[in-house]
Amino acid sequence: MNTLIKIQELIKDASPEEALALLATEFPGQVVFSTSLGYEDQVISHMIFSNAIPVKVFTLDTGRLFNETYSVLNSTLEKYKTSIQVMYPQTDLIEELVTKKGPISFYESPENRKECCNIRKVEPLKRALKGNAVWVTGIRAGQSGNRQDMPSVEWDEENQIIKYHPILNWSLQEIKSYISKYTIPYNTLHDKGFVSIGCAPCTRAIKPGEDFRAGRWWWETNDKKECGLHSS
Repeated sequence: MNTLIKIQELIKDASPEEALALLATEFPGQVVFSTSLGYEDQVISHMIFSNAIPVKVFTLDTGRLFNETYSVLNSTLEKYKTSIQVMYPQTDLIEELVTKKGPISFYESPENRKECCNIRKVEPLKRALKGNAVWVTGIRAGQSGNRQDMPSVEWDEENQIIKYHPILNWSLQEIKSYISKYTIPYNTLHDKGFVSIGCAPCTRAIKPGEDFRAGRWWWETNDKKECGLHSS
């Protein structure tokens, strides 16, 4: 992975903003950022939009998002006077799934839940990543136990793309302070105990003392619950 080593060297002493700009110059038109419109991703969107860094930005609309998520998307578009590409699931796949298994099959088994995630999130993601060289994410090490040892730059074998996590080592307090400092639009569900926000039927607020990811797919007992976007 000579390219991976090259990128690691290129950005090793750079700030997140500087690193994003360097990557956009090194791979013109081939750097893409996926935003879920949560705290972390809003920070990175601000870095990109406020500095006019030529990184493509997209979001996944699963068709099951909270109204508050749509509100922060709209507020973001208004603040930065820009556009964000919205990726939707393939209609025929959704129709087949709901027709065969009903609208809430994901509660019935981990296999059903992963099938829904794959149709609504993973497949659209793959289409969005296709043809790009670098995938920027808002992953933080503190978000789950299996992200503690994750490097800031890595190779994603599943999607055949380099991933860069610019705020990997930021704390949640650093995220909140940055949001406040720059008056960045954020999802108001964060103020109600929602820390990791996904689809409405699959997300709840966490209770005091619970793990960061406890509010996602809370009916499952697996300690390493992921939707498949970052499984590799």
